[in-house]
Amino acid sequence: MCIISTGGRKPRYHGFTLVELVLSIAIIGAAVGGVLVAYDYAVRDSADPVVRKQALAISESLLEEIQQMPFTYCDPDDTAVSTATSAAGCATPEAMGPEAGESRYSASTPFDNVNDYHGYDTASEVPPGIKDITGAAITGLGIYNAAVTVTQAALGGVAATDSLRITVTVTGPANVTVTVDGYRTQYAPNL
Repeated sequence: MCIISTGGRKPRYHGFTLVELVLSIAIIGAAVGGVLVAYDYAVRDSADPVVRKQALAISESLLEEIQQMPFTYCDPDDTAVSTATSAAGCATPEAMGPEAGESRYSASTPFDNVNDYHGYDTASEVPPGIKDITGAAITGLGIYNAAVTVTQAALGGVAATDSLRITVTVTGPANVTVTVDGYRTQYAPNL
C-alpha cells in the first residue's frame, strides 16, 4: 500500500480492499476450475475413440460372421434341410442355441446356424477374450469380450418366426460398451 501526500488533505490510499481481493480470487478460481474441468474431459476421453473403434470393429465382424450362417427350418445336418417348407418337415428342427457338442471353434461340430450363436459369450471362455474362428487368441484383444443374443423378431412383413434379431455387445477397457444389431430372415427355398 502506498500513501500519497496531498498537502494537508486526507491521504489517499491506493490498492485493493479485502472485499475486492476475495472477489477477484473467487472469480479467477471459478474460471481456472472451468478450464481444468474441460481439460480433464479432453484428457480422459482422448484414448476412448481408439477403444470404441476397436470394440465397434469386433462387434461388426462377429455380426457379419453370424449373418453369413444358414438360417433354415431344419438343423443343417438334417437330410430334409433343403426340402423342408416348415419346421414340421424336419427330423431335427433348428432350436435356439447350439446343439449338444457344438462350439464356435470346433472343427468337427462347429456352429452351423444363426441360432447356434444365441448365448455365446467370450467372457465364459478360458482364457476370455476375442478369438478368431479357429479359437486362436487375437493379440491385443484379450481385454475385450463379446456376448451374442439371438431372438425372434418381426421385420417388416416377415413373421417373427422367420426373422431373427442378432445383438452383439462388446465390452472393452474403461467400461466401453458397443452394441450392434442386425437381422437375418429365414431361407425357405421350396415356398
